[in-house]
Amino acid sequence: MLELTALPSVDKENWIPAVEETDALLVWGGDVLYLRRWMRESGLAELFGSLRRELVYVGVSAGSMVATSWIGETYTGSKPPKGDDIKSEVILVDTPKGELSVSFTVAPGLGLVDFALLPHVGHERFPENSLANSEIWASKLPAPLYALDDQTAIKVVDGTAEVVSEGHWKLFAPNS
Repeated sequence: MLELTALPSVDKENWIPAVEETDALLVWGGDVLYLRRWMRESGLAELFGSLRRELVYVGVSAGSMVATSWIGETYTGSKPPKGDDIKSEVILVDTPKGELSVSFTVAPGLGLVDFALLPHVGHERFPENSLANSEIWASKLPAPLYALDDQTAIKVVDGTAEVVSEGHWKLFAPNS
């Protein structure tokens, strides 16, 4: 297991060989822009282009989002992070509990795949992530957006995306 926030203080020769030899990387969730920051600062992000082709990247929630070309994230209870490449706007959206003010934040992802991803569509903990609101998010992104519920995954092999689902999902074209 790698702790991204600790890696900048560890000599790269002590952890890079382990990453280069691994068969799979499981990247968990949380705040996607925080994850992106530490993947960059740790040096892990720059390794992806040189890792073995057979390496399997498994992203869960934010771990999936960070791998995309563009990140579109909503912040409802906290302020979004700031940065030169991070843009935010406040939007009122409909939810099952009424209107909700969200900061929709757009930033470049790591670019391992050429689309954006919105997980947890229809989940009660993320009322802003409805399929209807996904269309709003998609209109703010310069890449196709896959809106996925928690019963859906995307498998990408050699740049070709395949949706694996027992649930609900939708692909939105850029700026739809």
